[in-house]
Amino acid sequence: MSEQQTVQKTVRFIITRQDSAESAPYNQEFEIPYRPNMNVISALMEIRRNPVDASGKEVAPINWEMNCLEEVCGACSMVINGKPRQSCTALVDKLEQPIRLQPMKTFPVVRDLQVDRSRMFDSLKKVKAWVPIDGTYDLGPGPRMPEKKRQWAYELSKCMTCGVCLEACPNVNDKSNFIGPAPLSQVRLFNAHPTGALNKGERLETIMGDGGLANCGNSQNCVQSCPKGIPLTTSIAALNRDTTIQAFRSFFGSDQV
Repeated sequence: MSEQQTVQKTVRFIITRQDSAESAPYNQEFEIPYRPNMNVISALMEIRRNPVDASGKEVAPINWEMNCLEEVCGACSMVINGKPRQSCTALVDKLEQPIRLQPMKTFPVVRDLQVDRSRMFDSLKKVKAWVPIDGTYDLGPGPRMPEKKRQWAYELSKCMTCGVCLEACPNVNDKSNFIGPAPLSQVRLFNAHPTGALNKGERLETIMGDGGLANCGNSQNCVQSCPKGIPLTTSIAALNRDTTIQAFRSFFGSDQV
């Protein structure tokens, strides 16, 4: 392919836009020059540099979130050609055109492709997805985890709170309080930690209530969509067993967890 032909080749986007949280969504089409190895983020940056739609009309720059650009932070999640995923690793050469970009519907839209993921972060707070060490004094070296346990715990720790699994889950919606697969998997992760296990019973009691495990429909969408390949459904199955044991312990008044 000659250099002249490369310059003439273009990429077409259909982007769902929304001027504010209260306004109605609408679609705008854009056409930008093709470059080899473009990802969706670089295409959006090109549109932002010259915000002119396919008809030649100047429009407001597009809003979206991004940070690390290497599929670690989870900020650039959006729906690309009908599939929720990270836009930094979505390569234009591998996408069918026109490329359709939409905000995730599970979360409230702030503007254009930017959404408010507070629902997910609030759920992580609800289940205490952290190791409770206040840091006011030196506790010394903590207990060591067996290597086998550490290896599968590391897989769960890859979660980047991107929200893709919540977007893919049919049970996470505005009519349900279901916290979703990511926070549930984090319960398993922190319950497995030697120090985090101090709050194991409390975490399990939390997910036994409204919006917890009982709301999971086992659609398997989450594990198929997770960009990090986290075994989310395996975690949910393990938590079902743990909560059953916890229910018996609570019923018989056992303090052990």
